[in-house]
Amino acid sequence: MTVLLDDFSRSLIIKQTIQFTNNSDKPISKLVLNDWNHAYSNKYSPLGKRFSDEYVRNFHLASDYERGSTTITKILVNDSLTDWNRAENNLDIVEIVLKNNLEPSKSITLNIEYNLRIPNSKFTRFGYDNGKYLLNNCFLSLARLSKDGQFTYYSNENLEDIANAVYTKINIDFVIPKNYEITCNLDFITQIESDVTKKISFSNENSSQIQFAIEKNNSYESFKNDNIEVQTNLYDVKISGIQKAIIIDKIVNYVSDNLGKIPAKKIIVSQVDYERNPFYGLNQLPSFLSPFPNEFLYEIKFLKAYLHNYLKSSLKIDIRKDSYIFDATQVYIMMKYIEENHPEMKLIGNLGTYKLTKSYFLSKANFNEQYNYLFLLMARKNLDQSIGNSKETLIKFNEQIAGKYKAGLIFKYLNDYLNDNSVEKSFKEFIVLNQSNQTDTNDFQEILKKNTSQNIDWFFDNLIYSNKPIDYSFSKTKKTKEHIAVTIQNNSTITVPISVSGIKNNQVIFRKWLPNITSDTTLVFPEKYLDKLILNDSSNIPEFSKKNNYKSLKGLFSLNRPIKFNLLRDLEDSRYNQIFYTPEIGYNLYDGAIISLTLDNETLLNKPFRYNLSPSYSAATRSMTGSMSYYFNQQRRDSKLYNIGYGLNSSYYHYIQNAAYLKVNSSVSLSFRDLDLRSNKRQNISFRLAYVNKESSPLNNPNSQSPLKFAAYDGSYSYQKPEMSSGFGFGTGLSFSKNFGKATTGISYRKLFENNYQIGLRLFAGIFFYNKDINSNAFGLDRPKDVLLDYNFYGRSESTGFFSQQIIIAEGGFKSKLENPYANKWMTTLNVTSSVWHWIELYGDAGFYQSRNQNVKFGYDSGLHLDLVPNYLELFLPIYSTNGFEMGQKNYQEKIRFIFTISPKTLTKLFTRKWF
Repeated sequence: MTVLLDDFSRSLIIKQTIQFTNNSDKPISKLVLNDWNHAYSNKYSPLGKRFSDEYVRNFHLASDYERGSTTITKILVNDSLTDWNRAENNLDIVEIVLKNNLEPSKSITLNIEYNLRIPNSKFTRFGYDNGKYLLNNCFLSLARLSKDGQFTYYSNENLEDIANAVYTKINIDFVIPKNYEITCNLDFITQIESDVTKKISFSNENSSQIQFAIEKNNSYESFKNDNIEVQTNLYDVKISGIQKAIIIDKIVNYVSDNLGKIPAKKIIVSQVDYERNPFYGLNQLPSFLSPFPNEFLYEIKFLKAYLHNYLKSSLKIDIRKDSYIFDATQVYIMMKYIEENHPEMKLIGNLGTYKLTKSYFLSKANFNEQYNYLFLLMARKNLDQSIGNSKETLIKFNEQIAGKYKAGLIFKYLNDYLNDNSVEKSFKEFIVLNQSNQTDTNDFQEILKKNTSQNIDWFFDNLIYSNKPIDYSFSKTKKTKEHIAVTIQNNSTITVPISVSGIKNNQVIFRKWLPNITSDTTLVFPEKYLDKLILNDSSNIPEFSKKNNYKSLKGLFSLNRPIKFNLLRDLEDSRYNQIFYTPEIGYNLYDGAIISLTLDNETLLNKPFRYNLSPSYSAATRSMTGSMSYYFNQQRRDSKLYNIGYGLNSSYYHYIQNAAYLKVNSSVSLSFRDLDLRSNKRQNISFRLAYVNKESSPLNNPNSQSPLKFAAYDGSYSYQKPEMSSGFGFGTGLSFSKNFGKATTGISYRKLFENNYQIGLRLFAGIFFYNKDINSNAFGLDRPKDVLLDYNFYGRSESTGFFSQQIIIAEGGFKSKLENPYANKWMTTLNVTSSVWHWIELYGDAGFYQSRNQNVKFGYDSGLHLDLVPNYLELFLPIYSTNGFEMGQKNYQEKIRFIFTISPKTLTKLFTRKWF
């Protein structure tokens, strides 16, 4: 293959010869080539769809030139020009229909001429960037062929899991401008220079991976030992070249000792490799904030990136379908490396040495414990997936973090249970098998089963190909004068071995494995033999919950897990009942500064039952206020109805000067989603009983017939399907009380076009079935009446002044303040937004509405919307409305509306939506 770099057009001009032998057991009628560079050519390719699902905006807005493509000019089969086509729904896969079937063991020769326009690296970090080219498996390559004669059809979805056939020999001649240098993972052969170009030749055997970098100033350093040559530009300015050499040599030898040597003579470890697959955790903090030594940071970064490329070079598996093998090997070796080389390293590094942090479990947790916590982060959200699933079906957090960590954890657990080193032996044997064969999960499982005398079918059935949680606990205890009987209960639907340890005087007296607890098992001990029993004391088993893993055999039941108070938040510590206290300051106009001390049980992991008690002091009224809430989540796995939530909450604050309200809500919500967790589609049905009790105030509307004390029932349904390029939402609800009954419906739609123009539509319609208080119960054009106190207004009773300018987009959704903007009979409105430039938009609203005994009215408004931080900080500047040209009117500053939210949870959602 000859590859010519055209730097001016940022393209590669390629002439490629492929000699293919049918190594399957069946004749084949067509050839399939991976052309993953062409995945960038279309915004609606599987790659573009994945970017949209994960809210990656830059690809959708990029020009054709930035995205790149492949132009095939000629394909010859055995020197005869042949037709070809791109696979339906897979534009990055090329199909060549053969004139005659190719029988097993027969060969064929392809000659292909094509151009690659290199994509900008801002999409995936591979591509062109400021005079540098870093490319990975960009050339046309035959797809992986199974024994039954079927080619693999995988599109590029930015997962680094291309299923290429293994080439027995690769020869590439790169022709590049003389002022450029090239670094390649293939073996260097020769270099010939001319006046303006140079030709560099590389070769390799038994490989399917081609990675190279072309740059004017070579950023790669070369390190070589007896095992392999490493070329790396992994960035770290705070350690010397000698320190790097020592670390690299140490890790290369460690991996070779634990997994074996491989035929490859060279491995590239680039900064991009690490950035695409970083070590997620506190070591990602900026260097001036990092609690870890510089040498350790470089060591863990290089270990992660080196293992990644070592395994890509070594394993000839279908990485998309059998990714758990790759992930388990990598994470297992990383965990073992930390245990053996940095056993004292803590999760938060030297931050745990400060007096302020010593009382936190976070400061005592070992570095490797983060694997379990990050896996549980998804399991507790009911978002974990089977690690045996095909890689493209995993949500981003599972694909990049939680799934990988679970894979390493369960193999460490298996090794601990078998206690015969069979797991590590199997990893090594599988690497050897891959040197000469294309392999799959069956080969790996056969090796693992061969190396142990125990039956481990449960391991694959329950832990690889299932996402059902592991959860064991102690239940009842029975005491006699001579013995104590303790029952261990299985709270899940799967059975796996569990360890139980006996503790006496803080010393482990015994540790044994209980292999088959399907429902419950009772253990009997002499009465004073033990102080405590612990399940899963080593924490190697990835249990859903460990809070019930402790059983005190002396004293009261409550002493199983004593109460522990901590400021702010901490990791979940299963040894204690944790209560967190947090000083908070809120605000509304009538309470002034609201000084609270919040007590709750929320750790960094979700819990089925959560409570929040927040007594507070109102500075303006010099009285006590506050709120409390209790919420229980009933999670349902592998079901479209994935969560049932039960809630009870109450609040007591002031709604007007010197008059408070008490509100109590009890609710049930049903949450639905697709079984395909990558789908952003969500549905929710909720039912609520709301009770409101207001103190009377002379400032209230004297014409209002609304009772100060009342109850209301409501039910609602919502449907949401948000994506980066478009979004759709629908909601409807019914509300009834003694004084009113109403129905509402809302529809929203957002579309981002290829030219970066975005339009948003919102339709609202509401009607009252009956209404006994026409002054208080009404739909609002620009501000809801909010009789059930659902919205977070800072001055909910204000009709003039700064706080009346706060806007919450609800009901009519208008931004201008119109005269008589309420309707106590019906209302229907349309809100439109249109992008102008970045965060500047135009808006327009129009609607019809009617109150009892009045004619139908029509209102409209328009203006500028400054979307500074969506849903967090926004400004609306009216221009023209039913009121006339508002910009030319007096006191224009009083017409400006604003959205301002002081809830950190609202802002956090902007950054987490692409992961979950």
